[in-house]
Amino acid sequence: MTDSLAFLDAVEGLPEQFAAAHDTASNVNSVAFPSAADIDNIVVCGMGGSGISGDVLAAVANDRLSVPVTVLKQYRVPAFVGPRTLVFAVSYSGGTEETLSMARAASERGAHLVAISTGGPLGKLASSTGALHMRCPEGYLPRAALGALVAPIFVTLGRTGLLVDAENELLSAHSALLARREKCQRAVGGSANPAREIARKIGRTIPVIYGGGALGAVAAYRWKCDINENAKAPAFWHSYPELDHNEICAWGQHGDVTRQLLSLLELRHDFEHERLAPRFAATTAIIEEALHQVIEVRGQGNTRLAQLLDLMYLGDWVSCYSALQNDVDPGPIEAISRLKEHLAAN
Repeated sequence: MTDSLAFLDAVEGLPEQFAAAHDTASNVNSVAFPSAADIDNIVVCGMGGSGISGDVLAAVANDRLSVPVTVLKQYRVPAFVGPRTLVFAVSYSGGTEETLSMARAASERGAHLVAISTGGPLGKLASSTGALHMRCPEGYLPRAALGALVAPIFVTLGRTGLLVDAENELLSAHSALLARREKCQRAVGGSANPAREIARKIGRTIPVIYGGGALGAVAAYRWKCDINENAKAPAFWHSYPELDHNEICAWGQHGDVTRQLLSLLELRHDFEHERLAPRFAATTAIIEEALHQVIEVRGQGNTRLAQLLDLMYLGDWVSCYSALQNDVDPGPIEAISRLKEHLAAN
């Protein structure tokens, strides 16, 4: 087993990372936070493993926040960003060029800027402009720092008064992460370990991950990214109900090929709209003959954040076991490193 960067240790430690980030953010001086009365919209700027923290917020809190959330994964901020915008600039390293570009622009427009990073240029920008800097613990790969990035966002929204139940969401999510780890950690083997068993079933097939609604969409996207980066394998995702307006038609041909290559993973949760369950059932009945297999996965936990992070955490474990069973080192991401070197030289 090769794990040169101790990536599985980081995955195993996510519950503690999440709790520590929650505590650290909660101890920030309250005068540093803006008031809900001064906020008309929320923007989360970030890329990759940092940017998905914004997707988590938008999916979890869209039924309770009185202001819209926009997640930006680009270089520019839209024209509406201004003095009444709360902007989270999220970059674990603090050096992501796209995030820095958006953070600078937001600061110049007078937005309420909250920087979430270990330091780097983003931390320096926050210091020089008087923005709030929520410092992350160092020593993690960005894609293994989900807890350190998500918790400060929810704490901030709780402290501003925009999300009054943020504390309960965070505590419930921590309990769900602990419960999931107990089932999936390396000491648990065989079919008793759901992550190891799912990885075994996927084998050398290519996973297609479908989720339901906003929560399921974020979880499915995370699973796809995990498999890409950790297992170094292709994976694809989509979400209900949108996929029933386009992708369902793609299973009409080449069944003799897809039946050998593609496994469908359905990510389910307790907060689905009542019309999604019939869509899952009907769509699966129509397309399953063109698939190698269908695997259903259900989120656990008492709140929206708990079930979403539970599903995402299970995907972390599945991708790592998929890597190790195929003699792939889950830590290094050489393709991204090579791309950054190329861009730096041009």
